Amino acid sequence: MAKVEIVHSLFEEIQKKFKGESHKIIDLIETLETNPHKGKLLGNVAGIVIKEIKYKSFRFYFITDGHKLKFFDESSLTDLLIRFVRMSDKKSQQKTIEEIKKILITLGAGGFN
Repeated sequence: MAKVEIVHSLFEEIQKKFKGESHKIIDLIETLETNPHKGKLLGNVAGIVIKEIKYKSFRFYFITDGHKLKFFDESSLTDLLIRFVRMSDKKSQQKTIEEIKKILITLGAGGFN
């Protein structure tokens, strides 16, 4: 089972924007613990995979180690960390993806707070 982590700033943004519906989104995000292959692949930077899952018109972006995701089976994914880093609506989708890539190139996975 993989470990899902939500960056604190994103968690606060979800709470603020969705209020009562936020628990549904958190539950959706936590489904990746049992099914880490879920989500649409958007690209990768130096072995770190960028993927998204959708909830209504919003996209939630997460990063993970692409090598572990590709080569290990479900039982071996115990040390896989899936980190949710950003969210966007359909209009700002490409801008958000480019921002994630830029952060990964310049600061690496530790650049998200």
